[in-house]
Amino acid sequence: MQAVARPSAKAAAKSSSKKTSTTHTKKASAEAKPRRIVGVGSASTGEQNAKQNANKHKNAKAPTAGGAKKKAGASKPSSGKTSSKASKKMAPPVPTLERLKQIHPDAHCELDHQNAFQLLVATVLSAQTTDVNVNKATPKLFATYPDAKALAKAEPVDVEPLVSTLGFFRQKAKSIVGLSRILVERHGGEVPRSLDDLVKLPGVGRKTANVVLGVIWNTPEGVVVDTHVQRTSQRLGWTQNTDPVKIEQDLCKLLPRNEWDMTSHLLIFHGRRICFARKPNCEGCGINDVCPSAFDAELVGRKPARVRSA
Repeated sequence: MQAVARPSAKAAAKSSSKKTSTTHTKKASAEAKPRRIVGVGSASTGEQNAKQNANKHKNAKAPTAGGAKKKAGASKPSSGKTSSKASKKMAPPVPTLERLKQIHPDAHCELDHQNAFQLLVATVLSAQTTDVNVNKATPKLFATYPDAKALAKAEPVDVEPLVSTLGFFRQKAKSIVGLSRILVERHGGEVPRSLDDLVKLPGVGRKTANVVLGVIWNTPEGVVVDTHVQRTSQRLGWTQNTDPVKIEQDLCKLLPRNEWDMTSHLLIFHGRRICFARKPNCEGCGINDVCPSAFDAELVGRKPARVRSA
């Protein structure tokens, strides 16, 4: 039987040392592993943290971009009252006005009157009602109270029955009696020719004052802006404002002063006869070739009238 060679003591010691070293290395490795996962100084963990931070920044920017989008969207004008499309175009003001004169050669103030006092009273009464209704009420009113002196002696309750067919008739009766008394007390019963004096009268604003100044003396201090003037001037691209005072300012900048009074009459006539609020007659309009809103349902705010073929 062959004898089995046993390792020498030196070899055994070396082997034992190796095993111990391996065991320590494994232990050290096992202990080091958790540190590397949490590890602040490890390169792989640093990259991981960098990626996480980058993702956080990316996610943080996303709502800002969305917010900016919403903000940008909020700054756009709402459709209906104004239009960015309309603001880019404009019917040439003076040439268009000349063409409107040909279309409406009889354009004039449609409130019946014989003098400045009657026009002043009729204009005060016309608020929130039609000229037609005012013209039905004023003949009897002026037959009873022909001038400021006569109306100044009346009481509002005496005048109310004569204007009861009109809206807000009680307040209007009070206004026309009140303005008549001031005309007698301060102006000798005559209508003043100054805008400042006119607007101090009860029931008289800038619009009413300019009607009187323009029609009687052709010296208006601005363009009279009513619902028809507002609508037609917006559709022509002459203004993008909805405030009557700002619309008046825009029109006064575009048109010569000697045309301010006629501008009001022409736009009112055009608004009443062709450029209706609902279903404007774009087909029958004599300025549809220059009007930026012609046949455009979005810009006119309503669908234009459909023309039926015969």
